[in-house]
Amino acid sequence: MPKKTKVLVTGGAGFIGSNLCEKLVAMDFGVSCLDNFATGKRENLDAIIDHPNFSLIEGDIRDLATCHEACEGQDFILHQAALGSVPRSLNDPITSNEVNVTGFLNMLVAARDAGAKRFIYAASSSTYGDSESLPKEEDIIGRPLSPYAITKYVNELYADIFYQSYGFETIGLRYFNVFGRKQDPNGAYAAVIPKFVMQFMQHESPVINGDGTYSRDFTYIDNVVQMNLKAMLTTNPDAVNQVYNVAYGERTSLNELAELLKKYLSEFDSVIADIPVTYGPNRKGDVPHSLASIAKAEELLEYHPEFDINTGLKEATKWYWDNLR
Repeated sequence: MPKKTKVLVTGGAGFIGSNLCEKLVAMDFGVSCLDNFATGKRENLDAIIDHPNFSLIEGDIRDLATCHEACEGQDFILHQAALGSVPRSLNDPITSNEVNVTGFLNMLVAARDAGAKRFIYAASSSTYGDSESLPKEEDIIGRPLSPYAITKYVNELYADIFYQSYGFETIGLRYFNVFGRKQDPNGAYAAVIPKFVMQFMQHESPVINGDGTYSRDFTYIDNVVQMNLKAMLTTNPDAVNQVYNVAYGERTSLNELAELLKKYLSEFDSVIADIPVTYGPNRKGDVPHSLASIAKAEELLEYHPEFDINTGLKEATKWYWDNLR
Protein backbone atom coordinates (compact mmCIF):
# COMPACT_ATOMS: atom_id res chain seq x y z
CA MET A 1 0.00 0.00 0.00
CA PRO A 2 1.36 3.47 -0.85
CA LYS A 3 2.02 5.78 2.06
CA LYS A 4 -0.91 8.09 2.76
CA THR A 5 -0.04 11.65 1.77
CA LYS A 6 0.28 13.77 4.90
CA VAL A 7 -0.71 17.42 5.03
CA LEU A 8 -0.14 19.90 7.86
CA VAL A 9 -2.59 22.80 8.07
CA THR A 10 -1.40 25.57 10.37
CA GLY A 11 -4.19 27.68 11.77
CA GLY A 12 -6.36 24.66 11.03
CA ALA A 13 -8.99 25.61 13.62
CA GLY A 14 -9.59 28.97 11.97
CA PHE A 15 -12.12 29.91 9.32
CA ILE A 16 -10.15 28.96 6.20
CA GLY A 17 -7.99 26.34 7.90
CA SER A 18 -10.89 24.29 9.27
CA ASN A 19 -12.59 24.23 5.87
CA LEU A 20 -9.32 22.98 4.37
CA CYS A 21 -8.98 20.31 7.06
CA GLU A 22 -12.49 18.99 6.43
CA LYS A 23 -11.95 18.82 2.67
CA LEU A 24 -8.57 17.09 2.99
CA VAL A 25 -9.92 14.52 5.45
CA ALA A 26 -12.81 13.83 3.06
CA MET A 27 -10.25 13.25 0.28
CA ASP A 28 -8.47 10.66 2.48
CA PHE A 29 -5.30 12.60 3.16
CA GLY A 30 -3.62 12.28 6.53
CA VAL A 31 -4.28 15.68 8.07
CA SER A 32 -2.61 17.39 11.02
CA CYS A 33 -3.79 20.72 12.42
CA LEU A 34 -1.48 23.08 14.30
CA ASP A 35 -3.29 25.85 16.18
CA ASN A 36 -2.85 27.83 19.38
CA PHE A 37 -6.55 28.81 19.45
CA ALA A 38 -5.77 32.51 19.72
CA THR A 39 -8.34 33.12 16.99
CA GLY A 40 -9.26 29.58 15.92
CA LYS A 41 -12.12 27.69 17.56
CA ARG A 42 -12.25 24.09 18.71
CA GLU A 43 -15.84 23.74 17.54
CA ASN A 44 -14.65 24.38 13.97
CA LEU A 45 -13.05 20.93 14.16
CA ASP A 46 -16.03 19.07 15.67
CA ALA A 47 -16.87 17.26 12.43
CA ILE A 48 -13.41 15.68 12.08
CA ILE A 49 -11.83 15.71 15.55
CA ASP A 50 -12.35 11.95 16.03
CA HIS A 51 -11.59 10.94 12.45
CA PRO A 52 -8.71 8.45 12.14
CA ASN A 53 -7.12 10.57 9.40
CA PHE A 54 -6.99 13.67 11.60
CA SER A 55 -4.71 14.77 14.42
CA LEU A 56 -4.55 18.00 16.42
CA ILE A 57 -1.38 19.66 17.67
CA GLU A 58 -1.96 22.52 20.07
CA GLY A 59 0.96 24.91 19.79
CA ASP A 60 2.24 28.29 18.63
CA ILE A 61 4.16 28.97 15.41
CA ARG A 62 6.28 31.48 17.32
CA ASP A 63 7.97 28.46 18.96
CA LEU A 64 10.45 26.89 16.53
CA ALA A 65 10.53 23.53 18.35
CA THR A 66 6.76 23.25 17.98
CA CYS A 67 7.07 23.99 14.26
CA HIS A 68 9.71 21.27 13.85
CA GLU A 69 7.53 18.78 15.69
CA ALA A 70 4.48 19.61 13.59
CA CYS A 71 6.35 19.41 10.26
CA GLU A 72 8.02 16.06 10.92
CA GLY A 73 6.92 13.53 8.30
CA GLN A 74 4.62 15.93 6.46
CA ASP A 75 4.47 15.95 2.67
CA PHE A 76 2.77 19.32 2.24
CA ILE A 77 2.32 22.37 4.45
CA LEU A 78 -0.74 24.61 4.05
CA HIS A 79 0.24 27.59 6.18
CA GLN A 80 -2.88 29.53 7.16
CA ALA A 81 -1.84 30.61 10.66
CA ALA A 82 -1.61 34.38 11.04
CA LEU A 83 -3.04 37.33 12.88
CA GLY A 84 -5.30 38.91 10.31
CA SER A 85 -6.98 42.33 10.29
CA VAL A 86 -5.57 45.70 9.32
CA PRO A 87 -7.01 47.41 12.45
CA ARG A 88 -5.50 44.74 14.71
CA SER A 89 -2.07 45.36 13.21
CA LEU A 90 -2.44 49.13 13.67
CA ASN A 91 -3.37 48.62 17.32
CA ASP A 92 -0.64 46.05 18.01
CA PRO A 93 2.00 45.92 15.26
CA ILE A 94 4.52 44.02 17.42
CA THR A 95 2.35 40.95 17.96
CA SER A 96 1.26 40.96 14.31
CA ASN A 97 4.92 40.96 13.30
CA GLU A 98 5.84 38.19 15.77
CA VAL A 99 3.13 35.88 14.48
CA ASN A 100 3.08 36.80 10.80
CA VAL A 101 6.82 37.24 10.19
CA THR A 102 8.73 35.34 12.89
CA GLY A 103 6.11 32.58 12.96
CA PHE A 104 6.14 32.36 9.18
CA LEU A 105 9.94 32.09 9.08
CA ASN A 106 9.86 29.40 11.78
CA MET A 107 7.44 27.39 9.66
CA LEU A 108 9.53 27.81 6.51
CA VAL A 109 12.65 26.59 8.31
CA ALA A 110 10.85 23.66 9.93
CA ALA A 111 9.17 22.61 6.69
CA ARG A 112 12.45 22.80 4.80
CA ASP A 113 14.30 20.84 7.49
CA ALA A 114 11.57 18.17 7.50
CA GLY A 115 11.90 17.67 3.75
CA ALA A 116 8.35 18.70 2.91
CA LYS A 117 7.58 18.70 -0.81
CA ARG A 118 5.91 22.09 -0.94
CA PHE A 119 4.89 25.02 1.26
CA ILE A 120 1.64 26.75 0.29
CA TYR A 121 0.93 29.87 2.30
CA ALA A 122 -1.81 32.43 2.81
CA ALA A 123 -0.67 35.71 1.31
CA SER A 124 -2.93 38.75 1.11
CA SER A 125 -4.42 41.24 -1.31
CA SER A 126 -3.30 43.92 1.17
CA THR A 127 0.12 43.57 -0.48
CA TYR A 128 -1.16 45.71 -3.34
CA GLY A 129 -1.15 48.68 -0.98
CA ASP A 130 -1.67 52.05 -2.64
CA SER A 131 -1.42 50.72 -6.18
CA GLU A 132 -4.39 52.17 -8.06
CA SER A 133 -4.28 49.79 -11.03
CA LEU A 134 -7.35 47.61 -11.55
CA PRO A 135 -7.65 44.72 -11.86
CA LYS A 136 -4.81 43.77 -9.53
CA GLU A 137 -2.10 41.79 -11.30
CA GLU A 138 0.44 39.88 -9.25
CA ASP A 139 3.56 41.70 -10.45
CA ILE A 140 2.24 45.25 -9.89
CA ILE A 141 2.14 46.28 -6.23
CA GLY A 142 2.30 49.58 -4.37
CA ARG A 143 3.43 50.79 -0.96
CA PRO A 144 1.91 48.94 2.02
CA LEU A 145 -0.78 50.81 3.94
CA SER A 146 -0.65 48.93 7.25
CA PRO A 147 1.66 46.83 9.43
CA TYR A 148 -0.42 43.78 8.43
CA ALA A 149 0.28 44.45 4.74
CA ILE A 150 4.00 44.72 5.47
CA THR A 151 4.03 41.35 7.24
CA LYS A 152 2.29 39.61 4.35
CA TYR A 153 4.66 41.12 1.80
CA VAL A 154 7.65 40.01 3.88
CA ASN A 155 6.22 36.48 3.76
CA GLU A 156 6.42 36.57 -0.02
CA LEU A 157 10.01 37.79 0.08
CA TYR A 158 11.05 35.03 2.49
CA ALA A 159 9.28 32.36 0.43
CA ASP A 160 11.09 33.48 -2.70
CA ILE A 161 14.46 33.44 -0.93
CA PHE A 162 13.84 29.90 0.33
CA TYR A 163 13.16 28.75 -3.22
CA GLN A 164 16.16 30.59 -4.66
CA SER A 165 18.55 29.59 -1.85
CA TYR A 166 17.42 26.07 -0.94
CA GLY A 167 15.27 24.93 -3.85
CA PHE A 168 12.33 24.66 -1.45
CA GLU A 169 9.04 24.84 -3.37
CA THR A 170 6.64 27.56 -2.24
CA ILE A 171 3.38 28.98 -3.57
CA GLY A 172 1.73 32.10 -2.16
CA LEU A 173 -2.01 32.67 -2.37
CA ARG A 174 -3.10 36.30 -2.15
CA TYR A 175 -6.54 35.98 -0.65
CA PHE A 176 -9.08 38.62 -1.51
CA ASN A 177 -12.02 39.15 0.86
CA VAL A 178 -12.90 35.56 1.73
CA PHE A 179 -16.29 34.72 3.24
CA GLY A 180 -18.40 31.68 4.05
CA ARG A 181 -19.25 29.05 6.63
CA LYS A 182 -17.41 29.15 9.96
CA GLN A 183 -16.28 32.76 9.59
CA ASP A 184 -16.56 34.33 13.03
CA PRO A 185 -19.11 37.18 13.23
CA ASN A 186 -18.03 38.25 16.71
CA GLY A 187 -15.15 40.29 18.03
CA ALA A 188 -13.62 43.65 17.26
CA TYR A 189 -12.00 42.44 14.04
CA ALA A 190 -14.87 40.51 12.48
CA ALA A 191 -14.96 40.56 8.69
CA VAL A 192 -17.68 42.65 7.11
CA ILE A 193 -19.96 39.89 5.77
CA PRO A 194 -20.45 37.82 8.94
CA LYS A 195 -20.65 40.99 11.02
CA PHE A 196 -23.38 42.45 8.81
CA VAL A 197 -25.21 39.12 8.70
CA MET A 198 -25.38 38.90 12.48
CA GLN A 199 -26.52 42.51 12.79
CA PHE A 200 -29.28 42.01 10.24
CA MET A 201 -30.39 38.81 11.95
CA GLN A 202 -30.60 40.74 15.22
CA HIS A 203 -32.59 43.49 13.44
CA GLU A 204 -29.77 45.99 13.89
CA SER A 205 -28.49 48.49 11.32
CA PRO A 206 -24.95 47.68 10.13
CA VAL A 207 -22.47 50.55 9.94
CA ILE A 208 -20.69 50.96 6.61
CA ASN A 209 -17.31 52.68 6.78
CA GLY A 210 -17.43 55.59 4.36
CA ASP A 211 -20.20 56.22 1.84
CA GLY A 212 -20.52 52.58 0.75
CA THR A 213 -18.88 53.02 -2.65
CA TYR A 214 -15.68 51.22 -1.62
CA SER A 215 -15.63 47.87 -3.40
CA ARG A 216 -14.10 44.46 -2.86
CA ASP A 217 -13.61 41.20 -4.74
CA PHE A 218 -15.57 39.01 -2.31
CA THR A 219 -14.50 35.39 -2.60
CA TYR A 220 -16.42 32.37 -1.33
CA ILE A 221 -14.57 29.85 0.82
CA ASP A 222 -14.97 26.95 -1.62
CA ASN A 223 -13.03 28.90 -4.27
CA VAL A 224 -10.21 29.28 -1.73
CA VAL A 225 -10.25 25.57 -0.88
CA GLN A 226 -10.07 24.74 -4.59
CA MET A 227 -7.08 27.04 -5.03
CA ASN A 228 -5.17 25.48 -2.13
CA LEU A 229 -5.72 22.02 -3.60
CA LYS A 230 -4.60 23.19 -7.04
CA ALA A 231 -1.44 24.70 -5.53
CA MET A 232 -0.72 21.58 -3.50
CA LEU A 233 -1.26 19.03 -6.26
CA THR A 234 0.00 20.81 -9.38
CA THR A 235 2.75 19.08 -11.33
CA ASN A 236 3.41 22.13 -13.51
CA PRO A 237 7.02 23.21 -12.81
CA ASP A 238 6.20 26.76 -13.93
CA ALA A 239 3.53 27.05 -11.23
CA VAL A 240 5.87 26.90 -8.22
CA ASN A 241 7.70 29.82 -6.60
CA GLN A 242 4.82 32.05 -7.62
CA VAL A 243 2.14 34.12 -5.93
CA TYR A 244 -1.44 34.06 -7.16
CA ASN A 245 -4.57 36.06 -6.64
CA VAL A 246 -7.33 34.00 -5.05
CA ALA A 247 -10.61 35.66 -5.95
CA TYR A 248 -13.59 35.43 -8.26
CA GLY A 249 -12.63 38.38 -10.44
CA GLU A 250 -15.61 40.68 -9.85
CA ARG A 251 -16.07 43.55 -7.42
CA THR A 252 -19.04 44.51 -5.28
CA SER A 253 -19.50 47.79 -3.43
CA LEU A 254 -20.38 47.76 0.25
CA ASN A 255 -23.77 49.29 -0.61
CA GLU A 256 -24.44 46.48 -3.08
CA LEU A 257 -23.25 43.93 -0.53
CA ALA A 258 -25.69 45.18 2.11
CA GLU A 259 -28.58 44.95 -0.35
CA LEU A 260 -27.65 41.41 -1.37
CA LEU A 261 -27.42 40.33 2.27
CA LYS A 262 -30.85 41.81 2.96
CA LYS A 263 -32.23 40.03 -0.10
CA TYR A 264 -31.00 36.58 0.90
CA LEU A 265 -31.61 36.91 4.64
CA SER A 266 -35.14 38.23 4.12
CA GLU A 267 -36.00 34.83 2.63
CA PHE A 268 -35.75 33.58 6.22
CA ASP A 269 -37.03 36.73 7.97
CA SER A 270 -39.00 39.27 5.95
CA VAL A 271 -38.35 42.07 8.48
CA ILE A 272 -34.69 42.20 7.38
CA ALA A 273 -35.62 43.57 3.95
CA ASP A 274 -36.53 46.94 5.48
CA ILE A 275 -33.58 47.39 7.87
CA PRO A 276 -31.54 50.46 6.83
CA VAL A 277 -27.76 50.72 6.96
CA THR A 278 -25.92 53.60 8.59
CA TYR A 279 -22.65 55.24 7.61
CA GLY A 280 -19.50 56.07 9.55
CA PRO A 281 -15.99 57.39 8.80
CA ASN A 282 -13.59 55.60 6.49
CA ARG A 283 -11.27 53.15 8.24
CA LYS A 284 -7.51 53.77 8.38
CA GLY A 285 -5.47 51.53 6.12
CA ASP A 286 -8.37 50.60 3.83
CA VAL A 287 -7.92 50.81 0.08
CA PRO A 288 -10.90 52.20 -1.86
CA HIS A 289 -11.24 49.44 -4.43
CA SER A 290 -10.01 45.91 -4.88
CA LEU A 291 -10.48 43.69 -7.93
CA ALA A 292 -8.33 40.72 -8.86
CA SER A 293 -7.13 39.43 -12.15
CA ILE A 294 -7.23 35.63 -11.91
CA ALA A 295 -5.68 35.05 -15.33
CA LYS A 296 -2.37 33.82 -13.90
CA ALA A 297 -4.08 31.24 -11.68
CA GLU A 298 -6.29 30.13 -14.55
CA GLU A 299 -3.27 29.63 -16.80
CA LEU A 300 -0.74 28.02 -14.46
CA LEU A 301 -2.96 26.24 -11.91
CA GLU A 302 -6.13 25.66 -13.96
CA TYR A 303 -8.11 27.50 -11.30
CA HIS A 304 -11.79 27.97 -12.13
CA PRO A 305 -13.80 29.50 -9.26
CA GLU A 306 -17.30 28.09 -9.05
CA PHE A 307 -18.95 30.60 -6.69
CA ASP A 308 -19.64 34.22 -7.57
CA ILE A 309 -20.89 36.71 -4.99
CA ASN A 310 -24.54 35.67 -5.42
CA THR A 311 -24.11 31.91 -5.18
CA GLY A 312 -21.61 32.33 -2.36
CA LEU A 313 -23.87 34.60 -0.33
CA LYS A 314 -26.80 32.22 -0.76
CA GLU A 315 -24.70 29.43 0.73
CA ALA A 316 -23.21 31.61 3.46
CA THR A 317 -26.43 33.22 4.66
CA LYS A 318 -28.14 29.83 4.88
CA TRP A 319 -25.24 28.50 6.97
CA TYR A 320 -25.39 31.48 9.32
CA TRP A 321 -29.15 31.23 9.64
CA ASP A 322 -28.95 27.51 10.43
CA ASN A 323 -26.00 27.73 12.81
CA LEU A 324 -25.85 31.11 14.52
CA ARG A 325 -29.36 32.25 15.30
